[in-house]
Amino acid sequence: MFQIISAMAEFEHSLIQERVRAGLRNAKLKGKTLGRPPFALDSGRIARLRASGASIRPISAQLDPYPKG
Repeated sequence: MFQIISAMAEFEHSLIQERVRAGLRNAKLKGKTLGRPPFALDSGRIARLRASGASIRPISAQLDPYPKG
């Protein structure tokens, strides 16, 4: 009985995977960009902040393009 339930669960999982992939493919065909927007890293500013004595964490918090909250 557990094998039958397991087989049904695997089948349902594969159906969900197919639907998700089809949805992503459809979104791409419609021109939707997926994921986070690209982040332009300002290495010169990071170097200036490091030279002024700032540590990595404050620099990271200051330059974070995706603030929490």
